[in-house]
Amino acid sequence: MSNGLLPQQKMPKLIVAAAFDRGDDGELFPVYGPVEQQSEERAVRVAKSLATKHAGVIAWSREANPAIGEYGPPTTLFQAGEVPEME
Repeated sequence: MSNGLLPQQKMPKLIVAAAFDRGDDGELFPVYGPVEQQSEERAVRVAKSLATKHAGVIAWSREANPAIGEYGPPTTLFQAGEVPEME
């Protein structure tokens, strides 16, 4: 017999990769993304492929439910070079 409670569901994950370069003023600016990726493994592969071409890259994930504005803390999957602080 069911108690009427739904099992705890995990929030979906937002997985992204992004790359940054430095402008003439020295400030970092995005040149790729953040672009949502299908898996954490793919995000890391994309970030690694961009790492040799840009000042900094990052791949990260977080639990996210944009429909209700809920976001968990970000987890860095891969980082190389200089990237801005994550919010």
